Amino acid sequence: MFSGRPESGEPTSRFFPGSPALQALLIQAIAFGLVLTVAYGMPVLTRFQLNLGIAAILQGVMAALLSRWRNMAPWWMPIQLVFPFAAIAVHAAHLPSWIFLVAFLLLAALFWTTFRTQVPYYPSTPVVWQAVADSLPQDRALRIIDVGSGFGGLAMRLAALRPDSTVEGVEVAPLPWCASAIRASLAHSKARFRRADYGQLHFGDYDVVFAYLSPAAMPALWRKARAEMRPGSLLLSCEFDVPGATPHFVKRASATARPLFGWRF
Repeated sequence: MFSGRPESGEPTSRFFPGSPALQALLIQAIAFGLVLTVAYGMPVLTRFQLNLGIAAILQGVMAALLSRWRNMAPWWMPIQLVFPFAAIAVHAAHLPSWIFLVAFLLLAALFWTTFRTQVPYYPSTPVVWQAVADSLPQDRALRIIDVGSGFGGLAMRLAALRPDSTVEGVEVAPLPWCASAIRASLAHSKARFRRADYGQLHFGDYDVVFAYLSPAAMPALWRKARAEMRPGSLLLSCEFDVPGATPHFVKRASATARPLFGWRF
């Protein structure tokens, strides 16, 4: 669905994998190796020895600088800086091992392919739902798809507001998909949810495509929309626009609300 290239658009090198998460992990491993080299070499050259705290600071700074050198997205630098301290804190807490397994399974079920797609979980709000509803054509029944539908709030709201229309949600992460399907069943909502990668869909089957993804995902979404969406259809994106593609309209419910971008085909 999305490219595995580095976020800067540089070619993937032999030593750095394309996925940002894998790059970050490799950078931490390199920084750890450098810190070990310094820790063992410093007592030989000087009388100073690294303690755990200084070693953690050194590793975090090195990892952040390497992330900057690799032109990774800005949010990776504070993550890389804090990671060694978080690892030390977790180790010091002496937590039972099963907690880490449960946490991993829950996070995997929620975020699933975020490490590959670079699309974290962004929940939309009722303000956004209303802005989407107000943007829909009112003169005909529609077929609407929510790409990355999360826990299903938007799709269920649109299904209630537009009973004449067909509303679907597609979500690749198992936990949100399962929760949205159960919510729709309990609420007797007409919204329908499927677990799939939106790359498997054909946008030409829909009158309205809504997405709340991430800046990294927008170029691929736009290419797919341009290739598949029919004349008269509408692409909506919450918060993130498409570089180089001027939207036909931008809506804000308030000065602080996330913008809703719309492109007509």
